[in-house]
Amino acid sequence: MSKRTLAEQPSAPEPERRRVDGAQPMKEEEGMGEFEDPFEDEIESDGEIVHHEDDDMDEEDDEPETQTKPFMPGTMQLEEGQTLVPDQSAYHMLHRMNVTWPCLSFDFLRDHLGSQRQSMPHTAYVVAGTQADTAKNNEVLVIKASSMHRTQHDDAASDDDDQDDDVDEDAVLEYKTIPHLGGVNRVRAAPTTTPTSDLEPCLDAYPVATWSETGKVHIWDVRPLFNALNVPGTTIDKKKIETPLFTVNAHRTEGFAMDWGGLLGGGASGHAGHLRLLTGDMHSKIFLTTSNNTGFTTHATPFESHTSSVEDLQWSPTEPTVFASCSADRSIRIWDVRIKSHRSALTVDAAHEQDVNVISWNRGTQFLLLSGGDDGALNVWDMRSFKPNQTPSPVAHFDWHRAPISSVEWHPEEDSIFAASGRDDQVTLWDLGVERDDEEDPAQLPKGPNGQPVPSQLLFCHHGASDIKEVHWHPQIPGMLGSTSSDGFHFFKTISV
Repeated sequence: MSKRTLAEQPSAPEPERRRVDGAQPMKEEEGMGEFEDPFEDEIESDGEIVHHEDDDMDEEDDEPETQTKPFMPGTMQLEEGQTLVPDQSAYHMLHRMNVTWPCLSFDFLRDHLGSQRQSMPHTAYVVAGTQADTAKNNEVLVIKASSMHRTQHDDAASDDDDQDDDVDEDAVLEYKTIPHLGGVNRVRAAPTTTPTSDLEPCLDAYPVATWSETGKVHIWDVRPLFNALNVPGTTIDKKKIETPLFTVNAHRTEGFAMDWGGLLGGGASGHAGHLRLLTGDMHSKIFLTTSNNTGFTTHATPFESHTSSVEDLQWSPTEPTVFASCSADRSIRIWDVRIKSHRSALTVDAAHEQDVNVISWNRGTQFLLLSGGDDGALNVWDMRSFKPNQTPSPVAHFDWHRAPISSVEWHPEEDSIFAASGRDDQVTLWDLGVERDDEEDPAQLPKGPNGQPVPSQLLFCHHGASDIKEVHWHPQIPGMLGSTSSDGFHFFKTISV
């Protein structure tokens, strides 16, 4: 099994939270293991430290007030019994949820609720794939997460008319499933136009691709399950749902790399578009699958230049025939499907000191490519400097994470902002547009885990999850992020973005 496989146990322990003043540990709530109720969610909305009034005659009257301070990852050690407690004032929204089995990968689905929506509570649709205890117990999940209210702050005025939606209620988690043989290494939803109304159900297919640990790539239509979550009581043809639209059988081993290109028509029009699906495996081969009016076809000849496992793939946001890849051979490569030899056009060898795990192509500034590796580094590349027989240097380099990077993604609209997750159990938010104040004394600045001053570009560190696998921005809710880990999903909005 690949290096990204989750632990064999289906349920990971509750993520640790710490009171850094050395006080006695707070009593933890029930962990995020198996659910008795699949619609129940775990919401990290009780993170504030509460000081009870002295109404017990047996307690001392002069008990000192508990002091807390910010936790600096990599420079502080969690002592036994200590927990990390989120600062609720740093979040506009923070919810934790769980399903039956951990999910290695997820993707947001575009919905009919509108773009650029700000008002709470929020609703989001998600597709995810499980890592169950046995191959036959795995599923593809189409999830509706609703009633995600604003985080209640301690200092929120109770009689403030502007805070009507500031209610720390439990979010609601509903989902429909498709049986899936083998664990889902990666799942990606095809790009579609956004429906503009829910007055009538959208009838267009919504293709979703899954990379199975069995070595097959399946394409499913999740539209009926989406409609059933949107309109309770909708009838589902179970046999049709559980039959893939298409299966890619060209790979002879499992893989993780996957990306969609093109666009599929949306709404109730019934007009189809043309899609392009790239899939890369652990034997260094990349296959292209395309769609037309009659269905999907996988091209027989693979793209081959990497010498080790292909870890991630990204289509160019502006050139439909160009894509980028990264690999465990430490390289980043740029390809053009029109090259008949099916070899890469440009290569950055030794892009990282170890395996290059993930890449993200900036959709606003198309010449910027972001990469993350096993070395824990984040590199930003200006692809205009990619030239044959030359090794470029990254235009930005960050060494904050102390473990391999598991996911990176540029903000869908702010082209200087990106999110990253690492196996050091944190999600970080960055802004390349921030510069250090020249008048600041570096010696007086807080030090990061590498002993250097905390980068000015680092906006936020999110903790509370174990073994984080992916992080994504919601395409229709500005500033909202989702992450998946061995102990569940986090959906949150920070005050920083």
